[in-house]
Amino acid sequence: MTDLRMTIPDIHAAYAAGVSPQDVVAQVFDRIAAVGDPNIFITLRTQNDVLADVADLGDFDAGKSLWGIPFVVKDNIDVAGYETTAACPAYAYTAKTDAFVVAQLRAAGAILIGKTNLDQFATGLVGVRTPYGAPLNAVDPEIVPGGSSGGSGVAVGHGIVPLSLGTDTAGSGRVPAALNNIVGLKPTLGALSASGVVPACRSIETISIFALTVGDAYAAYQVCCAYDPADAFARPIAAPALTAASAPPVIGIPSPDTIEFMGDAVQSASFYAAVDLLRAEGATIQEIDFKPLYDVAHMLYEGAWVAERYTVIEDLLKSDPQAIHPVTRQIICKAEDLSAADAFRGIYRLKELARAAEPSLAGVDMLCVPTIPRFHTVAELEADPVTPNSNFGTYTNFVNLLDMCGIAVPVPARSDGRPGSVTMLAAAGKDAEIAVMARSLEAAGQRKLGATSWAYTPPPALPQGAATTLRLAVCGAHMAGLPLNHQLTDRDAVFVKKAQTSDAYRFYALAGGPPARPGLVRGAAGSGAPIALELWDVPLAHVGSFLGGIPAPLGLGTIVMEDGSQVQGFMCEAIATADAKDITEMGDWRRYVASLAG
Repeated sequence: MTDLRMTIPDIHAAYAAGVSPQDVVAQVFDRIAAVGDPNIFITLRTQNDVLADVADLGDFDAGKSLWGIPFVVKDNIDVAGYETTAACPAYAYTAKTDAFVVAQLRAAGAILIGKTNLDQFATGLVGVRTPYGAPLNAVDPEIVPGGSSGGSGVAVGHGIVPLSLGTDTAGSGRVPAALNNIVGLKPTLGALSASGVVPACRSIETISIFALTVGDAYAAYQVCCAYDPADAFARPIAAPALTAASAPPVIGIPSPDTIEFMGDAVQSASFYAAVDLLRAEGATIQEIDFKPLYDVAHMLYEGAWVAERYTVIEDLLKSDPQAIHPVTRQIICKAEDLSAADAFRGIYRLKELARAAEPSLAGVDMLCVPTIPRFHTVAELEADPVTPNSNFGTYTNFVNLLDMCGIAVPVPARSDGRPGSVTMLAAAGKDAEIAVMARSLEAAGQRKLGATSWAYTPPPALPQGAATTLRLAVCGAHMAGLPLNHQLTDRDAVFVKKAQTSDAYRFYALAGGPPARPGLVRGAAGSGAPIALELWDVPLAHVGSFLGGIPAPLGLGTIVMEDGSQVQGFMCEAIATADAKDITEMGDWRRYVASLAG
């Protein structure tokens, strides 16, 4: 097979033309061998094990958005049957089940290749704090790979895989993107389930997504963005299809007296060139005082959040402190001098600083910042393992503390050839809006994808009109005329049309009630039957309150329609069907309800 570009559209086009997923897997392993960096992966699955998964995929299914798409995950994320190390051999355990998000990707047809290296316990932005040996930056081995999701960023940067999962507390899903010339999508907190993830700071972190393009990162985000009631920090967040902005946004950038480049004039020129690109797209640029945001950023490694990191490894610190990387231990052990009162003082201080930042953020739709203020080399990290790491967090550390979403996106290369990167930031729930702006930025210039020779190919233009609603499929008591339909109509939801699923679904009447509840469970193509649906457009402003009232075992997921299109709707955990009645043959909830009355 020729050198296939590792993007979702290119891979799917190849499949449609007759290329097999076995061929794609072979290219993945050939590329791993060609790169020759043994420190990218902590656990690399054997090619035979990967091919066994491929054999279960069946024929190419374009209805599955990630069918046959290879991906890797950071090794603080569980994969059933494999060790989760968090880059600490003494901490390692064998996972019994896939992390929720890994399961979502696999259900969408994605192929897992392996688990990647990281800064130990996801503490660091540099990618070299690991006992497994640091991976090399994909673009320039003299530059640090970035962390803590270093292996995940490098794997995508080399074009080994089109997608990878990282995690992000302080910027670990964005800094490696800047350093490896790729996209790093950091979702709204709670949008992606943390079930099956070894946390760094559980209350302010998220799984993140690396990809070569914004479109690929957002496609993976849509698959992963499903509400998980088992995760106490999960929130029902919409992941609508991207549409062109209805009006040019107002974008805030740091004011000249508060912007930080730490002496890197080339980085400064690159950033302001990106700002000019935003102006050319019609955006209004507003300079704002960033000092309040920097004050928030400084809170991340103080008080409450250092203590939160300590809770993860407290037992190991007491039983085998030498098993922990010395820099990681130095940072986290600061918590041993903190009291519960100190933690609360930190929480109160954060609230005060967040309130002080509100005037700076008022009147802007989103922010644009340099992803990193300057570059640092491996040699600089060896001389000083702390200061460069802190520098990398300048524009990232405040983001999760302020409950913002972000996406790091490549822009034209700097004048010295190093990657250009900026990050778009916005309030929680605006993931789609910043992705639209990032999409326009990545199209500028003649950039290559990651460290590969592949040229960026602009995707088709987005449809006009900003999304104001979430199209939702319902198949039970929320349908028109049934007992719970008022929960939609009370929220100004509008009926669109009747529809049917593909034939991959089994349909169940769940135990319990009243009211009786349906359970829709997806399987392989042809394993079920078309199930009747209604499509409703729910105003985005009311989606959260509606989804918040949906009880387990139901959760929001992607439903494949009879015509191959996809829509968000309620899916059921398969385990809940053990004592449920299979009503697949009826194919319609109304028909089942009528059978009870008869």
